[in-house]
Amino acid sequence: MQIVETTNEGLKRSYSVKIAAKDIAARIDGEVAKIAPDVRMPGFRPGKVPANLVKKMHGPQLHQEALNTTVREAVDKVIGDNQLRPAMQPQIALGEGYEQGKDAELTVELEVLPTIPTPQIDGLKLDKLVVPVSDGQVQEQLTQLASNAKSFVDAKKGKKAATGDQLIIDFLGKVGGVPFDGGKAEDAALEIGSGRFIPGFEEQLVGAKEGDETTITVTFPADYQATELAGKVATFDVTVKSVKVPGESKIDDDFAKGLGLTSLEQLQGLLRGQLEQETAGQTRTQMKRALLDLLAAGHDFDVPPTMVEAEFEQIWAQLNQEAQQEEDPAAALAEIEAEKDDYRAIAVRRVRLGLLLSEIGQANGVEVSAQEMNMLMQQAAQQYRAEDRQRFMEYIQQDALAAAQLRAPLYEDKVVDFLFDKAEVTEKTVTMAELQAAIEAEDAAPAPAKPAKKAAPKKAAAKAESEPEAKPAKAAAPKKEAAPKAEKPAAEKPAPEKKAPAKKAAPKK
Repeated sequence: MQIVETTNEGLKRSYSVKIAAKDIAARIDGEVAKIAPDVRMPGFRPGKVPANLVKKMHGPQLHQEALNTTVREAVDKVIGDNQLRPAMQPQIALGEGYEQGKDAELTVELEVLPTIPTPQIDGLKLDKLVVPVSDGQVQEQLTQLASNAKSFVDAKKGKKAATGDQLIIDFLGKVGGVPFDGGKAEDAALEIGSGRFIPGFEEQLVGAKEGDETTITVTFPADYQATELAGKVATFDVTVKSVKVPGESKIDDDFAKGLGLTSLEQLQGLLRGQLEQETAGQTRTQMKRALLDLLAAGHDFDVPPTMVEAEFEQIWAQLNQEAQQEEDPAAALAEIEAEKDDYRAIAVRRVRLGLLLSEIGQANGVEVSAQEMNMLMQQAAQQYRAEDRQRFMEYIQQDALAAAQLRAPLYEDKVVDFLFDKAEVTEKTVTMAELQAAIEAEDAAPAPAKPAKKAAPKKAAAKAESEPEAKPAKAAAPKKEAAPKAEKPAAEKPAPEKKAPAKKAAPKK
């Protein structure tokens, strides 16, 4: 085997490899010797079929397998002899005109990981912005919880319905005097002022009493989910069967017991713990972004273009998906197109930080244990149907790149925790507004300053990956289990109910 380096520029390497025809032939002979004892052919005893006949029967397949194996070994030799660390899978091309019985000439092209100078991790200084949880916040959560759990009791006879009251009604909806599908309900509960029904429906029932029969007129919104009703005028014949008023919600031990707890004190403790967990998560986000900014500012080295391109494509796909959800997709797409260079710069930063974190982790013995990896696999497998989970587990165990992708977020967190432990951390008490302002300020750091309204997409793009390997494609075999659709009876979701506006996905960091 002859190996000649043809390109050595920056992180790019190219090699010309010649594999002698006799080496390929020798491998074919070896394969023939392996399978000959199991070959059956009329006129020959088992295991006595001549090698030339075995080759004639299985020649093309044996040759292809031998060639593939020899090429893999040649690439491994190129990498091993030259002590290369590939950034992505090498690109391999077999020379044109190759035929069986001739020497095979290959071109191997790849990008290598850069030599990273010893990371500067001594003397790191970080501010830890802490938001204390006040008694007032706990009380606010209690009040909200009680409000969500409120009940209604029958009002006094003759009580006129007001905002906040609940009506039990029957109704029949018509368009042009003709009833429409889904426009009828009996014993439907409606809280006036809840905004659950289309505009104008609830307001026209203010002042209604038990036993009232009335007809109200409304116009369906132009974007109503039932397109055959969108924008149309409709009437509803309504019978008020009862009027109810909010019951008293005492926040006491009995209220806590109604939630399955033992006391109000225990409920307060749980709510305080939840609030502390939420603020602690935001504090960690702020510290992590500040840490990544310090690392990015202190380290500059070339990164493999193919890794940058793969990262950019991921960012770009996410941005395009978010733009499609905007009120004016064309304008949103034009906006991100104008900032394309900025997002490519973010891709460079993400790749550089990923390589840097990996280098720091390897140099300091940070690793994901087999037990932790097994837990990750089991958690990820839950998104698949029960019968496909084992196949997913086997796929991860057999594919190193898929395993690296799964391991990456936890590995990153462990490296970040290691750096937190090494850093000099100064704790500062701040308000939630100040903490969020600090996070937003750090979001803007990786790219040129932009108006505040443009910060959100860059939050989605700014997360640094922890693993330098390329991200593999998702497993194709196991299919995700479809979420079942909850079907509600007509009385629970009457036609005039207002369609909830679609919520935008929160930008990922």
